[in-house]
Amino acid sequence: MPAFQGPIRPPRVTILLCTFNGAAHLAEQLASYLAQEHAEWDLWVSDDGSTDGTLEILRGFERAEGRRRNIRLLQGPRRGPAANFLSLMCHPELPAGPVALSDQDDVWWPCRLRRAVEGLSRGGPVTLYGAQSHHTDQALQVIGASRPPRRGPSFANALTQNIVSGHSAALSAGALELVRRAGVPADIPYHDWWLYQLVSGAGGDVVIDDAPVLYYRQHGRNVMGAHRGLAASLRRAAQVLGRSYGGWVQANLRALQRAEALLTDDNRALLAGVAATPRRAGLARPTAFHRLGLHRQTRLATASLYLAAALGRV
Repeated sequence: MPAFQGPIRPPRVTILLCTFNGAAHLAEQLASYLAQEHAEWDLWVSDDGSTDGTLEILRGFERAEGRRRNIRLLQGPRRGPAANFLSLMCHPELPAGPVALSDQDDVWWPCRLRRAVEGLSRGGPVTLYGAQSHHTDQALQVIGASRPPRRGPSFANALTQNIVSGHSAALSAGALELVRRAGVPADIPYHDWWLYQLVSGAGGDVVIDDAPVLYYRQHGRNVMGAHRGLAASLRRAAQVLGRSYGGWVQANLRALQRAEALLTDDNRALLAGVAATPRRAGLARPTAFHRLGLHRQTRLATASLYLAAALGRV
């Protein structure tokens, strides 16, 4: 008869918070951590040079909670949010184990960490988790909601778009170690898109939770959170046809090529196939995209991707 092992202790999660002049809403986010149903957590913060009251709020929180939790305040690299988050994840003293990413101006629901831990447990050793959110105005009045992706996660999708929102993301210990092995790419546009590409490319699991777990605060007239309806779909299609999107894709491709040793053989071949086709107007590139299975989450969005490729935009 096996020896009695006692109750299984819930995993301790390190919350990774990146801040920059977030004093207006930071206290609400910190308070939402204290209301978590999963109470086993620590907090590491990377501040990217705030000049408002952000640091004072963080130091006050550290004084209040530092005896019960590991709270660490670090200086960020001051190269934007993507570099700030990835530098924090790659800090040499960051504890191994699951981590949950946090923006500074959202408000987590009490279930946020619990559902992340449960979601990570459904994947393998290398797992990235993402969930849904209710979008709000600055006063936390709900103005919209995210919607789960229509198609499953894959590297062929990750090369063209992100479906894992950074403000809801969590990584297993194995996924965090993968990120640390890849290091901090110099020019990627979005850290959450990079996480989706890296984990899916390495053959890890991407778990998408259909449930909302936080209030995602929008600022001013920002309507990025509005995903519903034909108008929103047309806006996203127009974005793909614009100039910026192609630059983002190319920056991600360069970063993935530098980290290609971490990818599976099949995904390394897929990456090479994309890179081998010249980025110029004509049918060669969209034909290659179709042959390789590159796609976005809807037919309209995929059609806009192929059109942008035909025009030499991506």
